Amino acid sequence: MSDPVQHPLIRPVRQGNAFEEAVERILDSIRLGLFRRGERLPPERETAALLGISRATLREALRELQAAGVLEVVRGRYGGTFVTGRTALPDEDLPRVDPAEVEDVIVFRAVVEPAAAELAARAALSAAARNHLRACLRQVEESPPEDYRPADARFHIAVAELGGCPSLVRAVAEVRSRASDLLDRIPVLPVNLEHSDRQHREIADAILTGDAPAARAAALAHLEGTAALLRGFLGHEAGERTAPRGDTVDRIETADRGGAADRGGAAVGQRPKDAGGGPPEIRGGGT
Repeated sequence: MSDPVQHPLIRPVRQGNAFEEAVERILDSIRLGLFRRGERLPPERETAALLGISRATLREALRELQAAGVLEVVRGRYGGTFVTGRTALPDEDLPRVDPAEVEDVIVFRAVVEPAAAELAARAALSAAARNHLRACLRQVEESPPEDYRPADARFHIAVAELGGCPSLVRAVAEVRSRASDLLDRIPVLPVNLEHSDRQHREIADAILTGDAPAARAAALAHLEGTAALLRGFLGHEAGERTAPRGDTVDRIETADRGGAADRGGAAVGQRPKDAGGGPPEIRGGGT
């Protein structure tokens, strides 16, 4: 399994959400049978080259998938990173997820939440409104993993509230509720939370400075990272998707020609790293 031409379905990730998309690519490759249960992944250098990412980013992705039980690291002469065959973490108390529901939530979020961020950036915000957004941002940044999702949802709803459109607030709240149900089914990946914190700050900064195009682009880039994780853990196989990577943007642009499809870079303000990596039994990763 060392020749890159044997892995034609492993495509380079886009750099805006490199960690999340690397996780998705690896999970897709396992689900598609490119790497089977008990099989060793290609060497780190080769895998990083296939994905078009740094080895440091690849190590983060492999470490989190190991913590989630998807991969197992074996030391010694015949060691390496091996596939356990576990690409999803089903909860016996939860019904199976329809992949179409996952895709519907992803697309609906990509329509309403960037629009909400753009509208918020165009609004004339009072001092109280600005302070409320900052407070919600601070709350999500300071939340431990087990409390992250509710604080995260509150931040996104607060963004929608700033635009002054009750219908849009209801739409964002509804899709956030559906997204939260899905996020509860996947493991918390600490690196993803760090990435989400940076993107939340980028969204807030764009809103508070009145930069509507940057607010929309930052929100869209943020959602694409979450979409990659949801597709990787819960979505259907890549061959059954309605469009190739970048599909969410491609599908909604026809309905929203004013939307910016470019990707915003990550802002400063990282969540402090947890050396322990977070317990894999905690659910609710992504944002």
